[in-house]
Amino acid sequence: MIKIDNHINDDPSYYQLSIGGEVDASSSIHLEEGLKDAMAASKKIIVDLAELEYISSAGLGVFMSIIQDLENEGIQFVIYGMAPKVNEVFEILGLNQLITIKKNKEEALEAIK
Repeated sequence: MIKIDNHINDDPSYYQLSIGGEVDASSSIHLEEGLKDAMAASKKIIVDLAELEYISSAGLGVFMSIIQDLENEGIQFVIYGMAPKVNEVFEILGLNQLITIKKNKEEALEAIK
């Protein structure tokens, strides 16, 4: 089951989304909705994947499908906190070449300045 938290920050210059649990074919629609809401709310988005345990090809497809929209809309988008096994899947598909990935929140915030 997927868990998505939208964070209202003291600093309104960015939007933080936390995604945890498992993203599979049945829950990937919730991931897409969360990402689209974030994109509508801000031009600077950081996504915390520290609690993400599993992501299927459907979930990865959601990230792949928004890449062009992020570029077209000039949105800075950074993912951080991935577990090694999740990071490995992003690397195998080459998503680490298309999406900025950082180790922690501090690095993510630095990347969107």
